[in-house]
Amino acid sequence: MKLTFKGGIHPGEHKNTAKCPIKLYTNPEKVSIPLSQHIGAPCEPLVKKGDEVYAGQKIGDVPEGALGAPVHASVSGKVEKIEVLPDLRGNQIKHVVIANDYKNTVDPSIAPFPKKLSEATPEEIIGVVREAGIVGMGGAGFPAHAKIASAIGKATTVIVNCCECEPFLTCNYRLMIERPTEIVNGAKIVMRALGNARVIVAIEDNKPLAIKKMEALAEKNPSFSVVALKTKYPQGDERRLIYALTGKELPRGKLPADLGCVIFNAETLSAIYNAFAKGLPSIYRTVTVDGNCVASPSNVLVPIGASVGDVVEFCGGLSFLPDKLINGGPMMGNAMWSADLPVTKTTSGILIFSEEFTEMREESNCIRCGRCIKACPSGLAPCYMVASIKIKNYEEAEKFNVMNCVECGSCAFGCPAAIPLVQYFKLAKSEIKNKARAKK
Repeated sequence: MKLTFKGGIHPGEHKNTAKCPIKLYTNPEKVSIPLSQHIGAPCEPLVKKGDEVYAGQKIGDVPEGALGAPVHASVSGKVEKIEVLPDLRGNQIKHVVIANDYKNTVDPSIAPFPKKLSEATPEEIIGVVREAGIVGMGGAGFPAHAKIASAIGKATTVIVNCCECEPFLTCNYRLMIERPTEIVNGAKIVMRALGNARVIVAIEDNKPLAIKKMEALAEKNPSFSVVALKTKYPQGDERRLIYALTGKELPRGKLPADLGCVIFNAETLSAIYNAFAKGLPSIYRTVTVDGNCVASPSNVLVPIGASVGDVVEFCGGLSFLPDKLINGGPMMGNAMWSADLPVTKTTSGILIFSEEFTEMREESNCIRCGRCIKACPSGLAPCYMVASIKIKNYEEAEKFNVMNCVECGSCAFGCPAAIPLVQYFKLAKSEIKNKARAKK
């Protein structure tokens, strides 16, 4: 019996770009780099208008002691301006706009870690990861150095999350096919920081070639094992992943380290390896560009700050009139209001669909079919939660544990009444948090 979790759904995979090698996009005319691409405090700029900057130069950092990660220039050139722009969620964020000089002059400070990994201390590893500005690249954006630091003395298992369960997205898959040693070596660096740890590489069973590649490397490393998981959404969620691998439930408010685990996305580990082996900060990321409107769906290595529109043009432009532009996957991604928005460290996908793919059914009354309850991987009762929310009884919704919702969309996927359940839950969670803040 294949390892899996309770609940979940089986949406169409649509892994159209699984055979598309990663292409390098290097020449945006300009980049607009947000100074907040992570969970925690936003960065303050370290440069000003008119400054010449190098690729890889640190251009923003958080105040000392604050949770966050620095940001770096992804191209060399001149700072055109520092402006405040709304991000995907409407938050006003400072952006450093750099005009590309197309010279790709690398910052002189960039150099490989000067010691062997066996000689590196946990503090040195944490310092390198922090200075490289590495955050969770699976979408969460939690600073990687803080995750490592919080797991020291607790975690004995490093879980490499290679599930990539969202439909359409294949950027992690291509990374496993093309650069698997970077993932493995990144995991070794985390292992060194934690001390005596083992590594489990978790891959859904719809990726047999990736499993084969990773197994070949695991055979050379006795502390590594590769586990094939049943293909089911949302297998990549950390709580679902821990349950599938260990049979343990991660309670709300607890971290994976409390159960002896620390979880890293495949591309995050690749970034950690490149910070050590080459001294490269987090200035590029791999993005899947797909959807029926995209002329040439692709996987692209993109400089942070390049506009979504420029990346789409690099992939041949549009074949049809677009109706919806999505950052990330179709299940948990966010709709984008402009193609001028920049690619960030957490942008795993750019999906563009025409109206025929995005036509919404009209919401009707709940028929109490129970499909949402069966699908919910968190064991919640979405139909009861939404009934409370519709009458603005947020206290009752909280009693039904709406705060435990991971917003995966499994409930809404099969709802015959076409109720936008996740939107209701996001509203309720926001209201509950605002009330708690006001009371405090």
